Amino acid sequence: MLVWMLRKVMADRGIWSGAALARLLKEKAGYELSAPSISALLNGQPKQMKADTLDALCTALECTPNDLWVHTPPSQNEGA
Repeated sequence: MLVWMLRKVMADRGIWSGAALARLLKEKAGYELSAPSISALLNGQPKQMKADTLDALCTALECTPNDLWVHTPPSQNEGA
């Protein structure tokens, strides 16, 4: 299972709002996301993501995709 860790990565860097993330994306990555798109990223696990968006998040937050997504293998009992 993949777990979306955007809020944790942001908190680790002292970024507490979607507006602050939007500013950082624009300043560091030259990338603009709409307020609803940022809200969706902050409030739930994305079902899909453009490579450009992932690249911009990694650039702005100075992280890797492995920081934003954490893979947790399913337990042996899951689905039984």
